Amino acid sequence: MSKPQPRIGAHVPTSGGMAKRSIAYAQTIQAEAIQVFASNPRGWAMPEANPQKDEAFYMKAQELDIATYVHAPFLINLGSPTQTTYENSLASTRYSLQRGKDIRALGVVIHTGSAVDVNHVAAAWKQIHDGMMPILEALPEDSPTLLLEPTAGQGQSLVKRLEDLTNYLDALEHHPKVGICLDTCHVFAAGHDIKVKGGMTATLDLLVSIAGADRIQLIHANDSMDVCGALKDRHQNIGEGEIGVDPFQELLDHPAVASAPLILETPGQEPEHAREVALLKNLRG
Repeated sequence: MSKPQPRIGAHVPTSGGMAKRSIAYAQTIQAEAIQVFASNPRGWAMPEANPQKDEAFYMKAQELDIATYVHAPFLINLGSPTQTTYENSLASTRYSLQRGKDIRALGVVIHTGSAVDVNHVAAAWKQIHDGMMPILEALPEDSPTLLLEPTAGQGQSLVKRLEDLTNYLDALEHHPKVGICLDTCHVFAAGHDIKVKGGMTATLDLLVSIAGADRIQLIHANDSMDVCGALKDRHQNIGEGEIGVDPFQELLDHPAVASAPLILETPGQEPEHAREVALLKNLRG
């Protein structure tokens, strides 16, 4: 019996409609999984859903056996000391989870955010708990999982290194609807040296020890323009950055990612992403 293998795909555009543009893009690059924005990623606007378009997207994705994920807006910062930002972040997270349910996505990704001020860290964990627990407790069984994506470790990041995920999981009471999205560029920027031989394996082993393999539900597969520990979130195409190709072989060989799709968030469009999807599929074997 062959071992389970992770799906491979990319973040895809939605301009022109998810049922048309997003699915056509996925077909062109031969993606097995895709990630989309359900609203403006750089704004707080929460457009009203269109059930007919959502159903059309879902049916096409089902027909082509494409797993789908939503990335919530970048502005979300549940640890912000600014009350309006915090309240908007809660509302946007709730909205993104609903949009994920509307299109029957498997997960909704949010960045783990920042306390902004070193003196606000303890308060940040409390407000994350107090604001998010009612949202998580209200989620129906068929809701997508909320996927926490650690950032590149800059400033007062709440998750500077993977070990800090313990605080986030504690704040959310290890809720069953909470998972992890690991971004390879972010974790490299934060100082986990996944470039050295065995480094990716060791990093994934660490994440398993922190969160458990079942919570590792999505991988953002990105090379990095900058060196390890640079604290800079600048993605590069696979094999063209500081990480290189070999660590992605280790990633694909690790049992913890067998059920966690790899989603590209790298520069370019169809030609570049088609090449990278093919490269990762080749490494997958």
